[in-house]
Amino acid sequence: MIHTISTGRITLERLKEIIDNHATLVLSEEAKMAILKCRRYLDEKMKDPEKPLYGITTGFGSLYNVTIPADELSQLQHNLVMSHACGAGETVRPEIVKLMLFLKAQSLSYGHSGAQLITVQRLIDMFNEDILPVVYQQGSLGASGDLAPLAHLSLPLIGLGEVLYQGKVRPAAEVWAEKGWEPITLQSKEGLALLNGTQFMSAHAVYSLLKSMRLSRWADRIAAMSLDAYDGRIEPFLPLTHLLRPHTGQIETGKRFLATLEGSELIRRPKEHVQDPYSFRCIPQVHGAVKDNINYVKSVIENEINSATDNPNIFPDEDMIISAGNFHGEPIAIPMDALAIAMSELASISERRTYQLIHGLRGLPKYLVANPGLNSGFMIPQYTAASIVSQNKGLCWPASCDSIPSSQGQEDHVSMGSNSATKLVRVVDNTETVLGIELFNAAQALEFRRPAKTSPILERIFEDYRKVVPFIDNDTYMHPLIEKSVQFLHQEQYL
Repeated sequence: MIHTISTGRITLERLKEIIDNHATLVLSEEAKMAILKCRRYLDEKMKDPEKPLYGITTGFGSLYNVTIPADELSQLQHNLVMSHACGAGETVRPEIVKLMLFLKAQSLSYGHSGAQLITVQRLIDMFNEDILPVVYQQGSLGASGDLAPLAHLSLPLIGLGEVLYQGKVRPAAEVWAEKGWEPITLQSKEGLALLNGTQFMSAHAVYSLLKSMRLSRWADRIAAMSLDAYDGRIEPFLPLTHLLRPHTGQIETGKRFLATLEGSELIRRPKEHVQDPYSFRCIPQVHGAVKDNINYVKSVIENEINSATDNPNIFPDEDMIISAGNFHGEPIAIPMDALAIAMSELASISERRTYQLIHGLRGLPKYLVANPGLNSGFMIPQYTAASIVSQNKGLCWPASCDSIPSSQGQEDHVSMGSNSATKLVRVVDNTETVLGIELFNAAQALEFRRPAKTSPILERIFEDYRKVVPFIDNDTYMHPLIEKSVQFLHQEQYL
């Protein structure tokens, strides 16, 4: 698969195709011309030494009033990349780094950043060859761009830093020599174009959103299986109620449950109880709110990944160079914090359904084993889910409500969106585990309803799930089964 970088709008669905299909990136002629035009314009403006240009002929941050001699401008940009590579903590997972490479190349291709064509092309080469810079999770304030992580992303361009290539972390210089690539001599403004930007935050957001979209659909399927196994009622999913409170996600969730449970013997049988606990009865309201939030955040992030987010912004046609604040992460920091809260709630209500299933109610045995006492059964998987849900609560404290001034007060308000981003990934990962535990329990509970069957859709999921996770007769080593359950959720053909 080949994807051409152009001014065409990138959707999350298209980005997923690019990653899933290991697409090869190429620059469109339109993008090449825009990059060259902007670079030529900037070089021409550099001939007027009387007019300082922030970050181009001056220092950075609070050093904006220090003018740099023309013969040192390339060294200025080189020094910027080196000095800002101050990341710490865990490394960023490779799939997110690959997204960062794509998003940075995309942003520079619009012709408002002043990058050289060879610089953009080298980012594309690294993407295509799966040469992934080693980037660290900590170090960005999410305001002057993701300075530290983008510095680590950019170090290999100048022959420094480390890369993950063919399963090994190696010095970039070694890999460059093997490829016959020369380190790039950065021109005026280029280091700033590379380091200013929101690609660290945006890549984490894209990764989390794509996973959240999948998990939201899985949550409906799993909850429907839990509902049937619990002998729950279908009435809370009927459309009449939702038309009285017409939130889009709520209506969609009701429809999905009706379709998922169509043909179920269990859902149609007479019920002795007149209502279910909230974790079942309020699924449309909770799952629906999550869907609405995902759709909102998706719209914000799609705007972000189709933007130029470095500084200054260069406008050749208008003969303007504007120093502004497109690198500030607030527009995506707040939505990322909101998405973490939404996904945490998806995990929270899932854990409550797991708890209801093991409670020994409605004809189900305590802890979902035929001989409780001798067997603890599914007692402790619920503990694990509860522990994870509790951790999510702590992670949901919004990073975007914090700010610590930097650069001698010149950068006096920051978004902390990078912390929103890394926390979001953890919350989404945690939610996947909690949903995997619910599926583990729901499938076990469903077996105690035999010979009655659930719907054809859920029976197909159940049958395939049983190929990797067996029914538990007596106590066994649970951890590998939970891991297999979580891995099962990576599949999308059931959604």
